[in-house]
Amino acid sequence: MEKFRNKYRIGSSRLKEYDYGKAGVYYITTMTKKRENYFGEIKNKVFYPSELGTVVESEWLKTPSVRQDMNIDLDEYITMPNHFHGILIIGMNDYNYFPELENHFAPQSKNLASIMRGFKSAVTTYARVNKIVFDWQERFHEHIIRDSKDLERIRDYVRKNPAKWDEGN
Repeated sequence: MEKFRNKYRIGSSRLKEYDYGKAGVYYITTMTKKRENYFGEIKNKVFYPSELGTVVESEWLKTPSVRQDMNIDLDEYITMPNHFHGILIIGMNDYNYFPELENHFAPQSKNLASIMRGFKSAVTTYARVNKIVFDWQERFHEHIIRDSKDLERIRDYVRKNPAKWDEGN
């Protein structure tokens, strides 16, 4: 296990040689800290968002307009009581058109991590301004969607997520 500033830290689960700014289809999941149900509740297999849950959806839907230069499209997504799933498509843009010119030592910007950082930051800012107790888990999970079969499987999982929620969760 790695150390950062003298503390043990789990290494990144990202593919080391993969450029997460390149055009592609990505499935992301991000969780609340300690899996607290900040975003709402599920009753009878239907999700009822809290105030913060509606903000999560609103901020996600703003993603393409906030980052117009990245040519982003959104696909299926779902807010759940303690996590969020979304499928995000990064299209060709000025930042991934000439990958051979990319400086791999540059700050992480114009890629999947920067999109997620902005999304999570917007939700956190709303919570703090409105004095809503809330925090995200530090990282997020991503999956690179490689083909249409994978895409359909994940879309189906996202759509059915509320129905599979264990109400005792």
